[in-house]
This record gives sequence, structure tokens and C-alpha cells, in this order.
Amino acid sequence: MAKKQFKTESKRLLELMINSIYTNREIFLRELISNASDALDKRYYLSLTDPDHKVDADELKIRIERYPETRQLVIEDSGVGMTSEELEKNLGTIAKSGSAEFRRQLEKAEDNIDIIGQFGVGFYSAFIVAKKVTVESRSVNGEQGYSWTSSGEDGYVISKIDKPEIGTRITLDLKDNTEEEKFDEFLEEHRIRELVRKYSDYVRYPIVMNVTKSIPDPTEEGKTIDTLEEETLNSMIPLWKKKKSEITDEEYNEFYKTKFSDWEDPEKVIHYSVEGNISYTALLFIPSRTPYNFYYQDFEPGLRLYSKGVFILDKAKDLLPDEYRFVCGLIDSDDINLNISREILQQDRQVKLLAKSIEKKIHSALEDMLKNEREKYENFFDNFGLNLKFGIYKDFGMKKDSLQDLILFRSSKEGKYVTLKEYTERMPEEQKAIYYACGSSVDEIEKLPVLEKIKEKGYEILYFLDERDEFVSGVMRDYDGHEFCSVNKSDLDLDSDEQKKEKEEKTAENKGLLDAMKDALNGAVKEVRISSRLKDDPVIVVADEGVSLEMEKYMANDPMNKNKVKATKILEINPDHPVFEKLKTVYENDPDKIADYADVLLNQALLIQGLPIDDPVGYARKVADLIVKA
Repeated sequence: MAKKQFKTESKRLLELMINSIYTNREIFLRELISNASDALDKRYYLSLTDPDHKVDADELKIRIERYPETRQLVIEDSGVGMTSEELEKNLGTIAKSGSAEFRRQLEKAEDNIDIIGQFGVGFYSAFIVAKKVTVESRSVNGEQGYSWTSSGEDGYVISKIDKPEIGTRITLDLKDNTEEEKFDEFLEEHRIRELVRKYSDYVRYPIVMNVTKSIPDPTEEGKTIDTLEEETLNSMIPLWKKKKSEITDEEYNEFYKTKFSDWEDPEKVIHYSVEGNISYTALLFIPSRTPYNFYYQDFEPGLRLYSKGVFILDKAKDLLPDEYRFVCGLIDSDDINLNISREILQQDRQVKLLAKSIEKKIHSALEDMLKNEREKYENFFDNFGLNLKFGIYKDFGMKKDSLQDLILFRSSKEGKYVTLKEYTERMPEEQKAIYYACGSSVDEIEKLPVLEKIKEKGYEILYFLDERDEFVSGVMRDYDGHEFCSVNKSDLDLDSDEQKKEKEEKTAENKGLLDAMKDALNGAVKEVRISSRLKDDPVIVVADEGVSLEMEKYMANDPMNKNKVKATKILEINPDHPVFEKLKTVYENDPDKIADYADVLLNQALLIQGLPIDDPVGYARKVADLIVKA
């Protein structure tokens, strides 16, 4: 068959992989064994559900062969195998999802950085150590065998071959040794033993290899001779079947990285068993960072599903609620039907019970992490807090009561994370509302003039740094009986009776000025009024009931929002600021100019709040003109 070329991007990826140096080259064996184990899972499952594909369990194994003379390493399995079309589909294109991002990361990576595994390139890690890769395979569904051969970026050839056994045999022709790298290490018996124990000891099929054994010499007493005997290198006990007390953190971490294509240890391991209405064992992981494609369509959430140790489904997404879609792992249940399909999964009563139990356990684990491992929880929240917030405001807040104690906000108390429970527990007795301020950073929020009055009262302020936070608080409405209140709300009701009386008097004294400014602004604001919340700043714009200033900003940045919703604005003026005295003088001596002053002050207030102004050029000219004439 004629040689075929990799697609352009795949070719570039292979070139980068082949010509780059990685500190963790050994992971190629882990990846190939993991693929072989998956193929055996599929064949075993097929043998249990299809009478035409019965197989003796003793035949299911992974074999490693070493040929130092020819510098070849072989990994062979008796799994489902591949047809010609499957070889083309699975091996002709690298990393069907995320390949572009993988390429970008490779191009910018330092020579000593290992990022393979992050993108699930699996089989292609073989090219880190091999100058040529040959895959011989025969599918369980066909009589014809095929080979796939490639030396890297020069393309690949698929040919018909005679292969009597079902399964896949991968032959790696190792790269030549250099002064810096000795690829011969992967032909050494003790090195293969070490790597299998390190990465693949949990694989539930035998990983066998001929090893050197010393036996008595039959021809001469007292002497021994070396012979080769087949030995199983792994314990074959699935990790999740072991007692937690018998598993080290390193074993959990390696299992996670091997099975779920990550290059970092998980943030949290959740390993438990349940007996009752439905019995199952779960081994779940919370990643330590957001997967690169987590917010893309090609990300597939879900848990691996096993029944009595038999692999059923790879991505059973119905076992996880959307708010916990970041969790990966596996479930092994004796109560799940072997013949269950993705369609039946959605209606199966046992599966629904299982999903409910898993949800409760994840929730409990997060509560425990928040209480006892605060630093780890805050790192988790930085990565996946958005998902918890989504869980609160989806379905009209049906899950807000269960999720509201898991969300965190930065606050005016040292800028640290705080829970709503922590916030309300330390509220002064007279404080009624939960105050919040919106912005893109803590520094930006702390410069807002509207915070001064609230801080003077000794009230803590939550910092909403995510543009979705106000949606979340809107769905929740209150926490523990305390309503959420924006610092930009028109009526915060923080004044004493004496302050209210003083404000009313100043308003009455300057009614003409305030009305003139409102009229000059021609409907841009509902009202111009005296402020009691400002201390050092001359003006601020706040929102009346209805759409908030933050919501207006969010809507303005939404390209799908054609009808730009605007807040009903109120312009507040600080009566104790020199600017107010200047306004009174202008109003008394040259009232026609009050329109320019009102326009400049409103635009300043809008800029302080991070809102756009309608005419930046006109604003700049008016400021310059007022400076010149001052």
C-alpha cells in the first residue's frame, strides 16, 4: 500500500516530539501498557455480552519482549485489535482533540519540561524513544491482519499481513544512543521491571516478560546456569480493590496520571466503598488545575463504569451532576447490568441511585477539604469555583442551598477568601445586609469611592471579581436571612437620623442647582442629589432599583445582547468637597455654564465605575476648556 502523509498539524507535532528532549521519557511504556489494558477490557466485555466472541480469560495478557541485538522493544496484547480503518482513524491523526494547543505548548516548552500526558497523546509518546514504530493488528471482527509502520514525520504505511492471533503487537526500533541519552536502558530487564511496578502494577491483566532465572546446573553439582522464564511483572490487583491503608499517595498519583492523562498529581483523592440499596466502590479524583479543554465542546465529563470489575463505559456522564463535571475517576458496582448502554443508563433506577450517592460523597469531600485543608480548597476553587457557581444559578437556583456554603469570595478583610458563613458570623449586630462590590481586581474595587461610608461603619464587603457573581447573588437573594446589597445601590440606608436630617436640609438649600444639573443632563440620570456616602471624592454615580451598574457593564460586553440594557442612574454630589462650592458659585454667577460642569462630573463618575462614556472627545475638550477658564 502507498505511503500516506500525516495531516500538516500532526506532522508538525511528531517533528516536535521526535526532536525534543523530555525529562520523563519513560512514560511511553506506561501509555502503551494503558492502551493495551483498555483493548483487553473491551475484548473481555465483548466476550461476556456476545456469545460469538467468547474468550478464555487466561488468554488475556500483555507481553513485553526485549531484543537487545536488534535494539527492539515489543509490547503485545490479545485485546480487540484494529481493522485497517481503525488503524487509519486512530493512528493517522495525532490527538484528535486539543492538538493545536498541544503543538503550541510544545513549541514554547523548555527542553527540560515534560508536558506529554497533559494532552493524552498516548500511543505517540512511543516516538520519544523510537525512530521507527510498527503496529501489527488483527481485529476481533475480522480475519485479515494489518500493519501500520512509521518513522515519524515522513508519513506511514498500512499493509495487509498474515496475523493468526487477535490483538495488537507494537514493535519499537529504539533511537540510537547519544552522549546525553542512552535509549538502551529500555532494553534492560531491571528497568522494565521497575517501570511496570511504578506505573502499571494495578493493571488487572498479567504483564508478562521472559526474565533471567538462575537454576542448578544439571551437569555440575554446586553450580548454577541462567535460563529464561516467563514471569508476571504486576500484582494485577486493581488499585480501587485494595484497602486504602495499603495504598500510598504515590500509587494514587501514578494511577491518576496514567489513566486520566494528566501530568500533575491530583488535588484530592476520594476513595470509598458503599453497601446498601446499591453497593459500589469509587475512586474519584479532583484535578489540581483546570484541564486545557475544560470549557470547550470537546471536553467529555463522566466516570469510567465497571460492573464486577468488568469495564462497561468510558464516560458515564450521567453519574455526575454538571456542577461536579470536573471530577474524574471510576465506579465499580456489582449491581449494574453488564449489558447497560448509554441510553439505558439515563433511565436505569440503580444508576440514578448511584449518581445521587456519588453526588453526596463529592459534596461531603469538598466540605471536608474546605474545613480541614483550606489552602488546597482555595486552589481548587480558583480552578473550578465557576462550576459551583453555575450549579447555583442553573435551574432557577434549585441547588443553591446545598452549594452556597462551598463558594468563596475575596473580601475587604485583608483581601482573603471568605465563605458566606464566615462573613455572616462576624457581622456587627446592627448590620442587616451582605454588602458587595464588583470589579476586575481587588485593587480596582478598593479605589471605589462608594466603599468609604460602609468601611466607616465597620462592615465587611465581599469583592465580586467574576462577572457572574452578581447573577449568583441574584439567584440566591439572601444568605441566612441577610439580603445581598450592592455598594452602588441608590439607597443603602446607612445614615443616622441626624445625618438624614442634615442631608434633607442641604438638598432643600440647593434644590435649584440640583434641578438645573439634572435638566442639563437631559435624561442621562434620573436624579442629581446630595450624597452622604462620599468622603474624599466629589461625585459618584449609583443605580436605582432594577438593573445594576455591574449588569449594564456585563450586558454591554455581550455581543449577543443587541438591546443594550442600561441601569437607571443617579448622580450624587459630595456637599463637603470644594467642587460643590465651585458649582454653587457657577450657578449663582453664570447658570448657563452649569451644563458643562454637570456633563464633566457625570462622565468622571461613569469612568470611576468603569462604564463607557458616550463622547470621549467632547469630554476631553470640555475638561480642557474648564481648566483654561478656571
